[in-house]
Amino acid sequence: MLLCSFSCIKKYIGGKCLPFTPKTGILMLNMGGPEKLEDVHDFLLRLFMDTDLMKLPVQNKLGPFIAKRRTPKIQEQYSKIGGGSPIKHWTSMQGEGMVKLLDEMSPETAPHKFYIGFRYVHPLTEEAIEEMEKDGVERAVAFTQYPQYSCSTTGSSLNAIYRYYSNRADRPKMRWSVIDRWPTHPLLVECFAEHIRNELLKFPEDKTDDVVILFSAHSLPMAVVNRGDPYPQEVGATVQRVMERLGHCNPYRLVWQSRVGPMPWLGPQTDEVIKGLCERGKKNLLLVPIAFTSDHIETLHELDIEYRQVLGEEVRGWGGNQCLYTFPQFYALADLVQSHLKSNEPCSRQLTLRCPLCTNPTCGEAKAFFANQKLS
Repeated sequence: MLLCSFSCIKKYIGGKCLPFTPKTGILMLNMGGPEKLEDVHDFLLRLFMDTDLMKLPVQNKLGPFIAKRRTPKIQEQYSKIGGGSPIKHWTSMQGEGMVKLLDEMSPETAPHKFYIGFRYVHPLTEEAIEEMEKDGVERAVAFTQYPQYSCSTTGSSLNAIYRYYSNRADRPKMRWSVIDRWPTHPLLVECFAEHIRNELLKFPEDKTDDVVILFSAHSLPMAVVNRGDPYPQEVGATVQRVMERLGHCNPYRLVWQSRVGPMPWLGPQTDEVIKGLCERGKKNLLLVPIAFTSDHIETLHELDIEYRQVLGEEVRGWGGNQCLYTFPQFYALADLVQSHLKSNEPCSRQLTLRCPLCTNPTCGEAKAFFANQKLS
């Protein structure tokens, strides 16, 4: 008699393989990305209509206008990286590796099943919650795939979960908790440090000590930063821990990419820093996407294509695809979930604190929703 493997996500009952009932569901939260070029417009439309991410004047009209206008340009970018985003593929791989380890590491909370909840493409967060409810999950963990918390990323996903339930008459069938940030987790730090060591070995031996490490993270509008969003500080904490792990082997800077529109954004901007360093004779540069755990347009196109084409081969780009796609890194994700489940805490203490100048009432309601969950 052959038993089903972990990947089958089934169990053998009465001579038949039937779908199992997961005890613990892990909802992997992320922005997502269009898998096909024809998905780009809907992705952009949801993005520019998300008031948790950005506030636009007359957003119900301006959002669709911007989405339609930007679609051809973004489609062209995706066409250069294979015709779509690989983020769903990589998230699925991470999830499969994570739950296999969790079933072995934490049998008391097994069986585990991962779910993908994207904000702007299918499977949407709301669709994933419906699937979890239908599966009969007892304990649900909202696990952000952004190591550093921002109201515009993790916050938006958590608000979506809260809105899903606030728009329904019945209470959640599952007991919810949330891993809302993990910027200094030792295994994440070691993961980045290991790959930086490997990338530094690719430079000529006489140039290695001269390499400048540029940690690049997605920027934020200064309006978001100035209301107290913790993201810049948490990205900085990751960088600091990584460089400590590396023994401060090279000079480094934290820089910011992906600015959009005319409003002030957090800087300095990655491309401007690269140009400035090259003008000063510092042409051995290593780009490290410090705020990404999966490849998408910002790593595959912006870092690996745009900056390399504009600035030449002096810049060695390093995409995020090496970061969390191997067994040691799957263990990092599994360790995070296992530690969280053992803690029996609904969320971090940080999540309970709203930004001091927050103007979005949903944020406070969503934080209270998770903080008040009864787990035992």
